Amino acid sequence: METSTTHTIVEALTRAIVEHRLLPGAKLAEQKLADHFGVSRTLVRQALFQLSQNRLIRLEPARGAFVAAPSVQEARQVFAVRRMLETEMVRAFVREVTAPKLKALKAHVAEEKLAVEREDVPGRTELLGDFHVRMAELMGNEVLAQMLGELISRCALITLMYQSQVAAQHSSEEHDAIVAALAARDEALAVRLMNEHLTHVEASLTFDRKLPSHDISLALS
Repeated sequence: METSTTHTIVEALTRAIVEHRLLPGAKLAEQKLADHFGVSRTLVRQALFQLSQNRLIRLEPARGAFVAAPSVQEARQVFAVRRMLETEMVRAFVREVTAPKLKALKAHVAEEKLAVEREDVPGRTELLGDFHVRMAELMGNEVLAQMLGELISRCALITLMYQSQVAAQHSSEEHDAIVAALAARDEALAVRLMNEHLTHVEASLTFDRKLPSHDISLALS
């Protein structure tokens, strides 16, 4: 039961961070969280520890927990690692591509487009990130899917901190082009498109952006 409750808290806070409802640097007060979820501070502490392991929050002695605020250097490193992992993932995907896998990716891109058209910012943010995890899942590589999930969660923070006007539609169009290259079994093109896509996302980040503040009770309401 305790594990289930801790998981619920972790999921709720992760979603609030990924969907940009909790901003980098926001303080996560244990008592406020305990009151919100109707649990003990011990369970909240366990959840915060898990989130710190995923680098989504930082724990500071005598000060408490805060939503992580990745540095410019970390932002660049995360994108460098994603390029390394995802270009190789594309190579492997091309070699084992099947009609059902392509159908699943096309369905995902269609959902992205709908979210972009509806101007559903949280929905499109989640879907655009999940496209990359979905590829790993379709390959049956749970380790890669988990690693990408964690990296993309960190990217959501980085995006929130540093992204200028988001070309969400452009990102979805690039996903569409990647799927078309996979369908054509064109490994070189698919690898190039994935690399360019991640480079474009990184290039759209503005590293001198000022952040507004946010309140935890509003973010979780």
